[in-house]
Amino acid sequence: MAEREAKSKKRTVKAAPPARLASGGSMATRAKSSEILSLETERDALKAELAAARARIAELERTREQALNRIDWVIDSLHSLADE
Repeated sequence: MAEREAKSKKRTVKAAPPARLASGGSMATRAKSSEILSLETERDALKAELAAARARIAELERTREQALNRIDWVIDSLHSLADE
């Protein structure tokens, strides 16, 4: 029975991971860092694109408002001419 306990204690004690696992871990870390950098770059590009789209929308809304004001002015002018 003492031999069995000695064997189980040996099994539970693990040595440091082999070098290939350690280097594989750093490769995985580098791959994740590269992926994170890529995603951050894409995020920044999308933020810039969104900002440009919002600016364009604001410009189009101003143009639309000006067009509606001109149309209203023309309609009022036509009503004035018809009343005379």
